Amino acid sequence: MGAKTRKVAIVGTGMVGSSCAYAMINQSICEELMLINRSEDQALAQALDLSHCMDFTSFRTKVYAGSYERCQDMDVVILAVGGDDKKLTSRLDSLGASIAIMEDIIPRIMKSGFSGVFVVATNPVDIITYAVWKLSGLPRSRVIGTGTSIDSSRLKTLLSEVFPVEPRSVQGFVMGEHGESQFVAWSHVTIGGKPIRQIIRQHPDRFGYLDLDEVADRTRLAGWEIYKRKGSTYFGIGNALAFITRSVLNDDHKIIAVSAILEGEYGMHAVCVGVPAIISASGVHEVLELNLDEEEQEKFRKSCDLMRSFLRSAKLTEEESGTGEELAGLAVEKTAGDSAASADYAI
Repeated sequence: MGAKTRKVAIVGTGMVGSSCAYAMINQSICEELMLINRSEDQALAQALDLSHCMDFTSFRTKVYAGSYERCQDMDVVILAVGGDDKKLTSRLDSLGASIAIMEDIIPRIMKSGFSGVFVVATNPVDIITYAVWKLSGLPRSRVIGTGTSIDSSRLKTLLSEVFPVEPRSVQGFVMGEHGESQFVAWSHVTIGGKPIRQIIRQHPDRFGYLDLDEVADRTRLAGWEIYKRKGSTYFGIGNALAFITRSVLNDDHKIIAVSAILEGEYGMHAVCVGVPAIISASGVHEVLELNLDEEEQEKFRKSCDLMRSFLRSAKLTEEESGTGEELAGLAVEKTAGDSAASADYAI
């Protein structure tokens, strides 16, 4: 008997969704890939274009355009849709449009009988991940946001430019919001297993100039540097989506900094932020609780408080639970004069 066919759907076939699809095909992550978009023609065109890659890959992936009604047997549904707003000053600016989209599509996906894992890239990703959880009714472990996975990758890339190692030899995490209140957990950043602060102390002539606060700022602003120049980021986040999805499909148990819904971890409840977690076939298998130092604990608390305030304003928290009509009302209020588009973007 053959192995089970791994099936993934990507909702949103703009730059983020198509970059994710291209990464998944080239990395042979699944056997079937279904593309969904508000414009059926665009989804079909992307599927055809991607299918023409097969002669040049080591593994055949069946790529086709589909619909929400065909999500019932998908193992993973990737959400890569968002409002097409080119005047963002913060990821939080997209909240209303993004909630409007999720309020429309999540019930349709769930009505199909979908019972797999959601992987969310739509910004503001921490809040939208929480919204998807509330709208879907799935266990919190089965709704994952890309969170600070891309920020952690950016951090490793920046550090690899200073230390004579390649990025994957740097271990460490950016935590909290995928946005302005994020922070680097420097107490847990190591290179080859050696704490970065110890390396700097031992080699002041080589690395004493390094300002860790400046590195953290550059990490936080890296996405905006790209956004200002070309309007969106998509290659990095596309690969992050593929990386997370592969860990789910292969039951890899990789540790990735993702948006996870916290119910007691780090002493936090009813909030979703970027934390290192073990990703397996069940989704978030376990949230790793790092022993943060006092300053990091305070930064984490402030980031969680900020996210919780937005969840309350969106009536998404337990004390002010809201789905369906309430969510739709929020979306209408916040997107007055704007339209929710199917084009995707990420920062």
